[in-house]
Amino acid sequence: MMNFVLAGGCFWCLDSSFMQFAGVHDVEVGYMGGSLDNPGYEAVCSGNTGHAEVARIVFDETVIPAEVILDIFFTIHDPRQLNRQGNDIGTQYRSAMFYADDAQKALFEAALTRAADHWDGEIVTELVPIERFWMGEEYHQDFFAKNPNQGYCNAVVSPKMAKARAGFATYLR
Repeated sequence: MMNFVLAGGCFWCLDSSFMQFAGVHDVEVGYMGGSLDNPGYEAVCSGNTGHAEVARIVFDETVIPAEVILDIFFTIHDPRQLNRQGNDIGTQYRSAMFYADDAQKALFEAALTRAADHWDGEIVTELVPIERFWMGEEYHQDFFAKNPNQGYCNAVVSPKMAKARAGFATYLR
């Protein structure tokens, strides 16, 4: 099993989008990249902790290649938006890739190069060493699955899930 820790806006979007694919065993949402120990959602949303909302994606690369996971990531968020995704504004919504070792860093760098071929303008995705992962609150885990009719889910999460399905249909569960 491999795992990537990625930040690309609201972690609900990452969670639900990746869980659609065969080979993805789990997605845990939480916080990384800040200065406060054991941050909670309210503190992170204040924008004062330095943490990003992240998803830790656990997957079997014999079923879904690492490159596909990363290409999905760059499909479901706009890596050109600095410290935001759409109407979600703040450093907690930044685009970032947290690498565990040199091999993972190289995979991430290659994904950034591929993404630059598909997006006009400068990509602002941070490439930084992995830090401590702080698990998000239970009510954030599998949020879309538990709340499919919630307003944000309908307006923001569902369209990103559809975009991921359309672009990577051969890997769907």
